[in-house]
Amino acid sequence: MTTIRQITGTVLLVLALCICISAQSAQRKPSEATRPVVVMPAQTLDDLKQKLKPGNKTEELIDSAGMELRVAVQHENNRTGAAAELHDASDDVYYVLEGAATLVLGGKLDAPKEVEPGEWRSPKIIDGKTFEIAKGDLVVVPRGTPHQRSTANKDFTMILIKIYEDPLKPGAPKPTSLSQKP
Repeated sequence: MTTIRQITGTVLLVLALCICISAQSAQRKPSEATRPVVVMPAQTLDDLKQKLKPGNKTEELIDSAGMELRVAVQHENNRTGAAAELHDASDDVYYVLEGAATLVLGGKLDAPKEVEPGEWRSPKIIDGKTFEIAKGDLVVVPRGTPHQRSTANKDFTMILIKIYEDPLKPGAPKPTSLSQKP
């Protein structure tokens, strides 16, 4: 008799759980957009590229507050001596719009210094691999990967997309890696 009660109790418990799960899934709704979409025509990008020249500048394309990404256009001209970087909590995606640059990717930072929490800089990279990138190239630099860019004797413009582990807070300062001197 006890076994029949245990089986009946187990069946009732499983049935109740199934009903609860079914009721919860019936109540779910698709999420709603948290911000407007962004469609940027080619002319707007061309105008922005011209605005950034001739200096070494970065311009944000969207307000990234509350998002886990940042989108910017970055222009560099004859920039040398830039520190090698490593980000603990963000990935970088580069899409080259114009010009060319030399990248060193991978390896290890030589004498790393943490300039902000999770943001590392170093004068150079040891045992990295060198790549020449040019218009139309796409580069994905996963978090934790040392990377360093040089535009010595070159003019270079790219779209930079940073993908963060956590959403950016409204009014948060730009990460060091985006702060460029004009």
